[in-house]
Order: sequence, then structure tokens, then C-alpha cells
Amino acid sequence: MAVQGSIKKWVRVPARTAVGVKRQARAYMNPYLAGILLGVVLFSSFFLTGNGLGASGGMNRILVWGQDQLVPDHVDRTAYLLEMAGGDTNPMDSWVVFVMLGVIVGGFASGWLNGRFKIETNRGPHVSVKMRWMLAFIGGAFMGYGARMARGCTSGQALSGGAVLSVGSWAFMFAVFAGGYALAYFVRRLWR
Repeated sequence: MAVQGSIKKWVRVPARTAVGVKRQARAYMNPYLAGILLGVVLFSSFFLTGNGLGASGGMNRILVWGQDQLVPDHVDRTAYLLEMAGGDTNPMDSWVVFVMLGVIVGGFASGWLNGRFKIETNRGPHVSVKMRWMLAFIGGAFMGYGARMARGCTSGQALSGGAVLSVGSWAFMFAVFAGGYALAYFVRRLWR
């Protein structure tokens, strides 16, 4: 395909691995094939476990575990937290924690195996590294809060909810794209 050939030319840059061996970065996977594979993983998840995919629930449970260690009385008095960690319930005893940990480990492994593992801050020419980290933190905080309010992140709502034709999931994704495009107008000068 023409797209795949142009991507290969664009990505071929040398990268150093953690042990200092120079490796050639491999081309990214064809996006259509990646989408099909993601669909197979989502179907397999539904078929084998009865659950879809999601990530924010895993982070939420890790945070609730920390709260339960520090202030267990607060967790036992809050209905939302009680559901995950009240009494003898272990919030880490959930499939979504292992999905999130698998995504992190898989991302690092993929970056290392494909010669792309490096520490860097991607930013536009008109934004400092400190500003980029601040904007990323603020955006992440809004997305995390929104994910909890919407009862799922983009993977849980859009992929899993969208796959079962949930109206709320489709409304969520249209809102995410509309908000992203609306905000892009104001921050695009930072990336040019």
C-alpha cells in the first residue's frame, strides 16, 4: 500500500536501546491491520471474560487501594469507594487492573523490541518542555475526571460501549472529538 510505504520512509531513524546497542526503528503497523487486530482482541475479551476493554478503571482501583491503605474509614463510609474496597474487598482483585498493567508492560516491550524506546518530550517549536508537561497534566486530569464521570475512559466507553451499540458511548465519543477539534483551534499555534 502507498500509505505503508510512505510511513516506512518516515519512521526509519536509528534509536538507542537501554543497553546502548544501536537499532533501526521498525515501521509502524498498517493502521487498518492494527484496527482489525484491536477488534479481534475486543471480541476475544468479550467472549472469554464477559468484559470489554478499559483502562481508567484500573488506575481508579489502584488509587482506591492507596486510599484504603491510608484512610480505610473514609473508604468504608463512601458508597462509591465501598463498592471497590470496603471491608475485606481488595480493589486490586479485578481484571481491569491487569489490563492496565498489561498495556503498560506491552507498550514498553513493543517500544524496546521495535527500536523506539527513548525518553523524550514531544512538543511543538513554540512551547517549552515545562509548558508541555503542564498542559499534558491538565489535559490528563480533565480526561481522568471525565472518564470517571462518564463511567469509562475512551477505551471502555468508545471501544467496548460502542461495540455493543451503547447510545451513551457514541454520544461520549462524539463529544470527545468535538471538544478536541474545538480546543485544537486555540492551541494549534503551539505546534507549528
